[in-house]
Amino acid sequence: MTARIEIDALGKPCPMPLLLLKKQLKQNNLSQNYLLKASDPNSEIDITRYCQIHHYTCTIQKISSDEIHYCIEV
Repeated sequence: MTARIEIDALGKPCPMPLLLLKKQLKQNNLSQNYLLKASDPNSEIDITRYCQIHHYTCTIQKISSDEIHYCIEV
């Protein structure tokens, strides 16, 4: 079973959630599962588009009005 890497981008404006995800992807060359926690609603556009371009699976879960979780499978 692959461990999930958690990325906390709560309170950080765009494009920081995407930049933090890219940083983790660069550090981990193997297939991984990522949990990206973000609060900026605009991050949804950036994260989902990035995942589409790179053929990553991205599941979005809105925890509250100011917290969104992205489960990303690489």
